[in-house]
Amino acid sequence: MANPSIELHDILVKRDGRVILNLPSLTFEKHEHWAILGANGSGKTTLLQMILGYLWPTRGTVRVLGHTLGSYDVRELRKQIGFVSMAMTERFLASDTAETIVATGRTAAAGSYLPLSAEDCERASTLLEGLAMTHLAGHLYRTLSQGERQKVMIARALHARPELLVLDEPCTGLDFPSRESLLEMIEGIATAAGAPQVLYVTHYPNELFPSLTNVLLLKEGRMVAAGEKYIALTEENLSETFSLPIHLTWEDGVPNARRKKAANAFD
Repeated sequence: MANPSIELHDILVKRDGRVILNLPSLTFEKHEHWAILGANGSGKTTLLQMILGYLWPTRGTVRVLGHTLGSYDVRELRKQIGFVSMAMTERFLASDTAETIVATGRTAAAGSYLPLSAEDCERASTLLEGLAMTHLAGHLYRTLSQGERQKVMIARALHARPELLVLDEPCTGLDFPSRESLLEMIEGIATAAGAPQVLYVTHYPNELFPSLTNVLLLKEGRMVAAGEKYIALTEENLSETFSLPIHLTWEDGVPNARRKKAANAFD
């Protein structure tokens, strides 16, 4: 039986007369973990802004977690969505500890000046322990590495037990060990009992972790392909998405995409 979390119907977004996003009908089922993949300027951010209720389409209907945007209080909707982006890492006081920041997740408000209940702090402690981050609890935010900050932001997003966890390019700026550690953590979250649905946004195919089931490929505001990852994520579709000849292999549910070697003029 269908159980959609996100439903997009005949979406068109125009700004200053220019088409930013043009999508046919598309449904995300709650049991699916999705990757949204495309180059910079492909429409990924515009799509996220619609799903989060920050942007309205010029044409079409958007339903998120059973509610049609425009007929429901988006502030209430956002309480059911955990959202992490690089921009969020600058919103918090440098003097806040990791545990304090995670504890603000229930209200989704930034700043240690907000009153935190004992329940808020207990939930934060439980999350940090469950994500193997207890050692960071008392560390000041300003002393954390970029990878550690991203982990703290994800833990914070989980505080309110969201139905949907949206991760907007969380590996940006991370070195290889930090990226692998973060992806391993996200994989653990996605496969845990009672896990939220994960929506993972990236422009790097090789960041797709094993439990992602479906992929949406975007190019210049239009859909190249969408569906189960082994069907949608092909060399042909990737090559079109990135305007680059791509060779694709798979290992343990993880894609490995590389640019195809050009013919050697000296051969």
